Amino acid sequence: MNVIKTNLPEVLIFEPRIFGDDRGFFYESFNAKKFTELSGLETAFVQDNHSLSAKNVLRGMHYQIRQPQGKLVRVVSGEVFDVAVDIRKSSPRFGQWTGVTLSATNKRQLWVPPGFAHGFMVISDSAEFLYKTTDYWAPEHERCLQWNDPAVDIQWPLQGAPIMSAKDQQGQSLVNAEVFA
Repeated sequence: MNVIKTNLPEVLIFEPRIFGDDRGFFYESFNAKKFTELSGLETAFVQDNHSLSAKNVLRGMHYQIRQPQGKLVRVVSGEVFDVAVDIRKSSPRFGQWTGVTLSATNKRQLWVPPGFAHGFMVISDSAEFLYKTTDYWAPEHERCLQWNDPAVDIQWPLQGAPIMSAKDQQGQSLVNAEVFA
């Protein structure tokens, strides 16, 4: 397993070692001991989530203001542009974002720590997205950052208007959002 730092040092890309031959492939998608050794993070995952989305679906930018979740995300079918935004007011990188392409082909995973808003946009015909979380979903604490806030200026690979839920369309601008201290 190889770990790649992003422009936000807390957000990490995990690139697995893939063993393939004419039968197919095998790789270890998660190993708690290796995750801790490589990242320096000791974390326990309590929930696994799986979503299927069509092309141009944009989900996010989600976070929980209480019971914040760390997320280890990956794609098992298709391709997405995955984004994390630092929303910790005390951080020198407050309001900055990083984006990475995750796909069934590259098998990369992204660690999105607590204190970051997270979202993704499907850039293939469809995508199946899996993620482990460090805390349980708590809808009463869920918040949403505006996906196209000019203050954050995420450079989404848009081809037309994104397809979004009504809830995600109501995301707050960074200046008005409830953020972490």
